[in-house]
Amino acid sequence: MTPQTVTLLCYVPVVGWIAAVVVLATQRFRRDYGVRFHAFQGLYLFAAWLMVDWGLKPVFRMMGESAFRVDELLEFVLFVAAIFMMVKTRKGESYRLPVIGDLAWRSAVEG
Repeated sequence: MTPQTVTLLCYVPVVGWIAAVVVLATQRFRRDYGVRFHAFQGLYLFAAWLMVDWGLKPVFRMMGESAFRVDELLEFVLFVAAIFMMVKTRKGESYRLPVIGDLAWRSAVEG
Protein backbone atom coordinates (compact mmCIF):
# COMPACT_ATOMS: atom_id res chain seq x y z
CA MET A 1 0.00 0.00 0.00
CA THR A 2 1.15 3.50 -0.72
CA PRO A 3 1.61 6.00 2.10
CA GLN A 4 -1.25 8.08 0.69
CA THR A 5 -3.65 5.12 0.84
CA VAL A 6 -2.55 4.24 4.36
CA THR A 7 -3.06 7.80 5.61
CA LEU A 8 -6.52 7.91 4.05
CA LEU A 9 -7.49 4.66 5.81
CA CYS A 10 -6.52 6.14 9.19
CA TYR A 11 -9.44 8.58 8.94
CA VAL A 12 -12.24 6.19 7.94
CA PRO A 13 -14.99 6.88 10.49
CA VAL A 14 -15.44 4.21 13.19
CA VAL A 15 -12.84 1.72 11.83
CA GLY A 16 -9.91 3.99 10.94
CA TRP A 17 -8.34 3.41 14.33
CA ILE A 18 -7.53 -0.16 13.25
CA ALA A 19 -5.48 1.08 10.28
CA ALA A 20 -3.80 3.66 12.53
CA VAL A 21 -2.75 1.03 15.07
CA VAL A 22 -1.41 -1.22 12.30
CA VAL A 23 0.57 1.68 10.82
CA LEU A 24 2.09 2.54 14.18
CA ALA A 25 2.93 -1.11 14.91
CA THR A 26 4.69 -1.89 11.62
CA GLN A 27 8.33 -1.22 10.87
CA ARG A 28 7.57 -0.03 7.34
CA PHE A 29 6.43 3.43 8.43
CA ARG A 30 8.68 3.75 11.49
CA ARG A 31 10.63 6.69 9.98
CA ASP A 32 7.84 8.18 7.84
CA TYR A 33 6.73 10.99 10.14
CA GLY A 34 4.00 12.14 7.75
CA VAL A 35 2.25 8.78 7.82
CA ARG A 36 2.79 8.46 11.57
CA PHE A 37 1.33 11.94 12.05
CA HIS A 38 -1.85 10.97 10.22
CA ALA A 39 -2.07 7.69 12.15
CA PHE A 40 -1.85 9.54 15.47
CA GLN A 41 -4.25 12.24 14.35
CA GLY A 42 -6.74 9.58 13.23
CA LEU A 43 -6.39 7.83 16.60
CA TYR A 44 -6.93 11.07 18.51
CA LEU A 45 -9.96 11.88 16.36
CA PHE A 46 -11.38 8.47 17.24
CA ALA A 47 -10.56 9.01 20.93
CA ALA A 48 -12.46 12.32 20.83
CA TRP A 49 -15.44 10.52 19.31
CA LEU A 50 -15.26 7.90 22.09
CA MET A 51 -15.22 10.62 24.76
CA VAL A 52 -18.35 12.16 23.26
CA ASP A 53 -20.08 8.81 22.77
CA TRP A 54 -19.25 7.31 26.17
CA GLY A 55 -18.98 10.49 28.24
CA LEU A 56 -21.40 13.13 26.99
CA LYS A 57 -24.10 11.03 25.40
CA PRO A 58 -25.19 9.30 28.66
CA VAL A 59 -25.36 12.68 30.41
CA PHE A 60 -27.60 14.15 27.72
CA ARG A 61 -29.81 11.04 27.68
CA MET A 62 -30.50 11.57 31.37
CA MET A 63 -31.50 15.18 30.68
CA GLY A 64 -34.29 14.09 28.35
CA GLU A 65 -35.16 14.67 24.73
CA SER A 66 -36.12 18.32 25.17
CA ALA A 67 -32.53 19.39 25.86
CA PHE A 68 -30.27 20.73 23.12
CA ARG A 69 -28.10 17.78 22.13
CA VAL A 70 -24.51 19.03 22.17
CA ASP A 71 -23.30 15.44 21.96
CA GLU A 72 -24.97 14.95 18.57
CA LEU A 73 -23.51 18.20 17.31
CA LEU A 74 -20.02 17.18 18.44
CA GLU A 75 -20.37 13.75 16.82
CA PHE A 76 -21.38 15.44 13.58
CA VAL A 77 -18.40 17.81 13.77
CA LEU A 78 -16.02 14.89 14.36
CA PHE A 79 -17.55 12.96 11.45
CA VAL A 80 -17.11 15.98 9.15
CA ALA A 81 -13.51 16.37 10.38
CA ALA A 82 -12.79 12.73 9.47
CA ILE A 83 -14.26 13.17 5.97
CA PHE A 84 -12.38 16.45 5.58
CA MET A 85 -9.12 14.72 6.47
CA MET A 86 -9.84 11.89 4.04
CA VAL A 87 -10.26 14.45 1.26
CA LYS A 88 -7.08 16.30 2.29
CA THR A 89 -4.98 13.14 2.39
CA ARG A 90 -6.41 11.96 -0.93
CA LYS A 91 -5.16 15.22 -2.47
CA GLY A 92 -1.76 14.67 -0.84
CA GLU A 93 -2.16 17.62 1.50
CA SER A 94 -1.21 17.62 5.15
CA TYR A 95 -3.43 19.48 7.58
CA ARG A 96 -3.30 19.74 11.36
CA LEU A 97 -6.68 19.69 13.01
CA PRO A 98 -7.13 22.19 15.83
CA VAL A 99 -6.01 20.92 19.24
CA ILE A 100 -5.27 17.31 18.26
CA GLY A 101 -3.03 18.19 15.30
CA ASP A 102 -0.17 19.51 17.42
CA LEU A 103 -0.49 16.60 19.82
CA ALA A 104 -0.40 14.17 16.89
CA TRP A 105 2.70 15.85 15.44
CA ARG A 106 4.54 15.67 18.75
CA SER A 107 3.56 12.02 19.13
CA ALA A 108 4.75 11.18 15.60
CA VAL A 109 8.09 12.93 15.90
CA GLU A 110 8.97 12.10 19.51
CA GLY A 111 7.47 8.60 19.59
